[in-house]
Amino acid sequence: MVNKAWKIIPRPLLETILNNHAQHHRVPQPLILHGPRGVGKTTLILDRILGEWNKGPHLTGYVDFAQSIKDHHPNLDGSFPWYSWSSCELPSLSSCQTQLENCLESMAHKGIKLGTISSHQIFTTLNKWHGINTALRRILNQNASKIAISNKVSSSGLWDRAVFALSAGFNASEIDGVLDFEEKGKSLSIDEASYFKEAIVALRLAKEVIKMQQKWRANAIADLNRSGRFSRSLANSCTDWPCLLLELLSQAAEIGHFQPKLFINNVEILCNAMLTDDSMVCGSMYHDSLIWRIIALGANERCLPVILVTSDSYYSYQAFMDFGFPDIFVSRETFGWTPQEAKMHMVTDYFTHAEWMVIDDVLGPNPRHLFEVYVLKQSNYYQKLMDDEASTFEDIVDAYLAYLQVTVVNPSMEKALSILQKFAIDARSGKILEHRLHFGAPWRHPPSSKDPTKCKEWAKIQLMDFVQSLVNAEFGVNYLADCSLEILDDPAAVALVEVGLLYAQRDPSFFRPISKGIQRCLARWLVQERMQLSYQNLLQYLWQRIIRGRSYRHLMLQVGYDKY
Repeated sequence: MVNKAWKIIPRPLLETILNNHAQHHRVPQPLILHGPRGVGKTTLILDRILGEWNKGPHLTGYVDFAQSIKDHHPNLDGSFPWYSWSSCELPSLSSCQTQLENCLESMAHKGIKLGTISSHQIFTTLNKWHGINTALRRILNQNASKIAISNKVSSSGLWDRAVFALSAGFNASEIDGVLDFEEKGKSLSIDEASYFKEAIVALRLAKEVIKMQQKWRANAIADLNRSGRFSRSLANSCTDWPCLLLELLSQAAEIGHFQPKLFINNVEILCNAMLTDDSMVCGSMYHDSLIWRIIALGANERCLPVILVTSDSYYSYQAFMDFGFPDIFVSRETFGWTPQEAKMHMVTDYFTHAEWMVIDDVLGPNPRHLFEVYVLKQSNYYQKLMDDEASTFEDIVDAYLAYLQVTVVNPSMEKALSILQKFAIDARSGKILEHRLHFGAPWRHPPSSKDPTKCKEWAKIQLMDFVQSLVNAEFGVNYLADCSLEILDDPAAVALVEVGLLYAQRDPSFFRPISKGIQRCLARWLVQERMQLSYQNLLQYLWQRIIRGRSYRHLMLQVGYDKY
């Protein structure tokens, strides 16, 4: 048996593409790195890119919104889930916001240490977007002696006074700790040290000004959350501080001296992050505001390279349309290895040729599948299994498939059923738009009864009908064929994408399971559910297939189809 440590294999083409994008100190568009789960996006960033992008003048911030999710993150002795993050216990929006702001603040401190961010620059950038006089006066009243301030004092005069007043309230050692003056103090003159300290105090003053203005809007935000309405100004007020930091860092960027970059991993978690109080807008509004302002900064003034990393197929196509047009982001989609590449890296080092033939046929070249099977191969369970002369390597692959079936696919299909049941309830109450219930749609007639049993039976038949249509289309549907997006109106398709079992890729525009292993599990689920149907439900299912059944074979990509 091969007993070799798993190694991180380079991805030269993808790494070159990302390196070329990051070599620019400012860029006009954010980049989205997207692809199905398990293809190695996070591994590529953490083990191949992040270290290199923090050498010399380069400084790269890394924010992973999934970092605090228990049982599903390597930092907490867990592993990334195969299903969507929406099926996990999500973090609070305030913790995600704090994580992003702390990362950007630490990057701004590095810029101050290099002398590229000054107190004057912070004031100019803040004053460009915010009326700060009232907030500065209140801060002066809180931190300085109660001496009347003339109304004729300019904004810059108020700023200088507030910086001076605030610096008196900070411990000198605290500021020195942020800037590492304990180590470098001997080589700095008094003027240089004062310049740096003024900048760090100015940054904290800017944060106080923005937080004070946000408190003034607290009642309006609470009312917005209760009513469910939308307000761009209130949403932007919640992203003012991170966006101000992004603008400061972008302005300070200089080739060969200070080149900041930012990775935001699992950005889709923002959309579903939990709202714990009414001091913030909802997660989806915060997510949209943050991305809109990054796009605006890049288009108007150029922004530091921001790379959004996600496994949610919303960002492969639909996000581009929702935020403006198909090229509003730079899209980089990765699917891991091709079968030939995986064979070259795996055979002889980790698997024999015969073992690889089994893996390629059953699971495909998905890197996470390969790693998990290899770990299983090194386990004591495998040794005991192979001690039995009647056992073969196929048994270990079958055991892994059973693990995927029980822990990933079956729970996800239950979640998809609950989504379809909610669709039926919304359709009955008139909350679904008419175009989604068009004539001839297989899902047009949900049960009129409020009986939850009937609703669940309808949802299961719809889901089985959809999976059967995928089987008939060989699990490859081109959702942009004939410029038709009809499959994206299908609630069963939406449910399976939402739980993370299906992925709508961008180029080519296929709608498919996230891996061959998950595809096999979906087929097994269909067979299992058909065997468990009662006679009456079996008749309903056959009637659905024959009379109203889905058929997406016309969306299969044929040879030469894309030439027309």
